[in-house]
Amino acid sequence: MSATVIAFIIVLVIAVAFFAYSCFRRFGLVIKGKPENRFNAFYRRFWNMIYYAFGQRRVVKKPFGINHFVLFWAFMVLLISNTEFLLNGLFPDVISFARLPDGAYFTLVFIFDIMSLLALLAVVLAVIRRFTFPPPYTEAKSRDAFIILSMVAGLMFAYFGMNACEIAGGLERAASYMPISNLVASWLPTSAAGLGTAASVLWWIHAVILLSFLNYLPYSKHMHVLTSIFNCYFKSLDKVKTQPREEFKNGNTFGVGQVDNFTWKGLFDSYSCTECGRCSDNCPATFTGKSLQPRLLVHDIKMNLLNSTKKDGENKLPLIGSEGEGSVKEEVIWECTTCGACMEVCPVFIEHVPRIVDMRRHLVEMKAKFPDELLTLFENMEQRSNPWGIAPAERVKWAADIEVKPFEAGKTEYLFYVGCAGAFDARNRRTSLSMAKILDKAGISWGTLGRDELCCGDSLRRLGNEYVFDRMAQENIKMFTDKGVKKIITQCPHCFSTFKNDYQQYGANLEVVHHTEFINTLINDGKLKLNAAADLGKVIYHDSCYLGRYNGVFDAPRQVIAAATGSAPCEMERNKDKGFCCGAGGGRMWMEEKEGSLINIARVEEALTKEPNTVCVACPYCMTMFDDGLKDKEAADKVQVLDIAEVVAKALGD
Repeated sequence: MSATVIAFIIVLVIAVAFFAYSCFRRFGLVIKGKPENRFNAFYRRFWNMIYYAFGQRRVVKKPFGINHFVLFWAFMVLLISNTEFLLNGLFPDVISFARLPDGAYFTLVFIFDIMSLLALLAVVLAVIRRFTFPPPYTEAKSRDAFIILSMVAGLMFAYFGMNACEIAGGLERAASYMPISNLVASWLPTSAAGLGTAASVLWWIHAVILLSFLNYLPYSKHMHVLTSIFNCYFKSLDKVKTQPREEFKNGNTFGVGQVDNFTWKGLFDSYSCTECGRCSDNCPATFTGKSLQPRLLVHDIKMNLLNSTKKDGENKLPLIGSEGEGSVKEEVIWECTTCGACMEVCPVFIEHVPRIVDMRRHLVEMKAKFPDELLTLFENMEQRSNPWGIAPAERVKWAADIEVKPFEAGKTEYLFYVGCAGAFDARNRRTSLSMAKILDKAGISWGTLGRDELCCGDSLRRLGNEYVFDRMAQENIKMFTDKGVKKIITQCPHCFSTFKNDYQQYGANLEVVHHTEFINTLINDGKLKLNAAADLGKVIYHDSCYLGRYNGVFDAPRQVIAAATGSAPCEMERNKDKGFCCGAGGGRMWMEEKEGSLINIARVEEALTKEPNTVCVACPYCMTMFDDGLKDKEAADKVQVLDIAEVVAKALGD
């Protein structure tokens, strides 16, 4: 055994041992998280991994994503080459691609040569981008990024140099199949002694960079190289629409107040973040100048977790606080609208919103710390089951001038769940009346719960008041069961999503439909005849986050508008799954925005760029936020806001 092989064995053993130790320390922290089953449905998860990780489906949706796609696949292909490189260093006379038949060998070296060039070009483009048009909400000139890019470039240069020396020395039989290495070889002198020395030096440079790269990964943001593929495997099999239930027993803690209270998947998410900034780029809070940046929130969770590796083994850095990196400020936690835009664009399926709600639960249920305006909301919900604390008897006043029948078990087919806004808010009562008109015109068997109707509890759950939500959900489900309710029509996406998704955790077996879907079905089935197209001028449609992004209802509202007005609605710049939040979700409807500009104003300004006459919505929260925003922009006299039910009611005529 030569001295070179012995030296390499020593270097390799040390490098691999240190890498294993680093991974053991870091991934050992993940298993401290609470259990969560992400190991079921192997075939579905495996396909998700292939489609999203290896297919880079979400990455390539961005204009510069193709560069990452190229770098990723160059990395994957060259992983084969580098594995052979390391094994050849250990067993030079046994393991080598050069021992393969000519056809196989020539094909491999050609692929490796081209992929090395593509990797080098991708690195160059990445560096140029960071200096000339850096990605938003990232540290464009971070030392970490340039270290990694430099290492990758160094590997490529060493690779071409090694091969070029062998080609120039006449030692490479596949020279004509290695176009880049062959080109480099043409620039080299033909001194055999000099070439041999150069090849040896470049071989060691390649080895040192490769092993240094391996050991740098666990200590950099590029740890995602080791975790992101697996994170795509562990992604939620369904869209993340709800939170897990809590068990209310003496001695239990609620929410997440320290980092190891997250589930192991929540901790693994923090290691998988690529810090690409897509989440922050699409976050309405970040866009309007608030402290919340989803990317930084995930980064703080990771840094807090890594703080657990300190020698004394005690993590003294609070997860929630103002202690800087590794602590999440309370205001950051409350600025989230839970719109889900961050999760929709994350290429590795990090679940930001559940982590935020976890921390809200801790603040509300364990610390009783929340913004002052929420105290009144919580009290009103507990005492009178609506956000305003209005007497239950007032729930029926929206229908004072029409005949509304109570829901009767065995006689009534559909429960029209009016909702708090539809019953109490003066503007949204008009939507309720329009919906009642539509149901009657279509001959639908429907009824309401009248004064017995309770709030669905959506805002409570998103704000972290799980205890009151839990009680409210059980009361509602008992009422539905006692009254024989099986089919529910809602006009609020938040009620729709809560009944459809959250209540499933309580065993509720309900057929829940949003009024836009129901109206669309009535029109398509010929049960609802529209007399004439409603003359509303230029109509633009705003997607509700909880109707569209959370539950995939995009087409039905647009089809209804087209049927009622005679033409398809104009689209916002950001629409459908990329739609921009109105600012009221996640309980923000009941809170003031104390930092940055107003989210609803940003959305209204976006709508006004299209010069519409009518903004069409499908949510009472969106209705309120657009009404207020248009007034603030002094455009309320030029642009009206209508719910889709109101548009259809106009098309029905008298």
